[in-house]
Amino acid sequence: MNALFVTYSRIGDAVLSTGILGELIRNHPEVRVTVACGPIASPLFSVAPNLIKVIEMPKKKASLHWLDLWWQCAAVHWDILVDLRNSPVSRLLRARKKYIGGTADPSRHRVEHLGAIMDMSPPPSPRLWLNDCHRYVARKLLPENRPILALGPVANWIGKQWDGKKFAELAKRLTSLSGILQDAPVVVLGGPNERDQTEAVTQLIPSDQRVDLVGKIDLLTACAVLRQCALFVGNDSGLMHIAAASGIATLGLFGPSREEHYAPWGPCSAVVRTKLNYGELVGGPGYNHLTTGSLMGSLTVDDVEVAANKLWRQAMREQVA
Repeated sequence: MNALFVTYSRIGDAVLSTGILGELIRNHPEVRVTVACGPIASPLFSVAPNLIKVIEMPKKKASLHWLDLWWQCAAVHWDILVDLRNSPVSRLLRARKKYIGGTADPSRHRVEHLGAIMDMSPPPSPRLWLNDCHRYVARKLLPENRPILALGPVANWIGKQWDGKKFAELAKRLTSLSGILQDAPVVVLGGPNERDQTEAVTQLIPSDQRVDLVGKIDLLTACAVLRQCALFVGNDSGLMHIAAASGIATLGLFGPSREEHYAPWGPCSAVVRTKLNYGELVGGPGYNHLTTGSLMGSLTVDDVEVAANKLWRQAMREQVA
């Protein structure tokens, strides 16, 4: 049985789609899976079970990347075709069964929307697959037998970025003698092109406490690192969704994005947002997606500290239960 799974180019959206892929594989253990996605997201699927290959689709002018995908897939007899992008390819390729994404329901979280595409209710939670190498590297990077705080001060747009100095102050409070993670190491995560976004954070966290992994590890090793952490606090980003999929307590910071669609989806996740809602932020005077700076200013360190403490208490209760 052959299945083609066409998913997203952005890391966060691709992570959210992993739940339905995992369920497809669980329901059809004999299936041979081909995944098609953007180059940035492709490492997420590199060790997925039953994987034949990942087809990377760098965007091309005139949507020629879809023609390239068709060319690579046309000769295969597909039993299942899942096209979350609602692309021309799903119309041109033949398959016994097709699941094609449509316009997302504005009242639903994206995980619920994706589950509905494949008639999966309740929707399966996102999950990521690791190998022994990812786990081994992660163990070598982190101190043993200590609770660890992970920070994700990055985002794909400056409007969603909380101030780095606030991240550092939050880390100081959470790891203080009176904090929930007393004297914990602080891991700072980000991609190879996100050093500028993290500089303010890394400079303000003491060197003997800081574990700076920005740009130093791949996505799945980052997931393995996060699985060893106690708490993640970060902007609405692909990294936030990786943290939630890793199963740790995950607090997402929201401003000019919709938590009802993109809140972290995991066993112990929460959101804290700016005092202004999404509409007020993006509908304000002078707003321009291309030129507007950070819109996270009304979110205070106090706000995030309270939310982190509440989430931590919830995580501890669930651990005891």
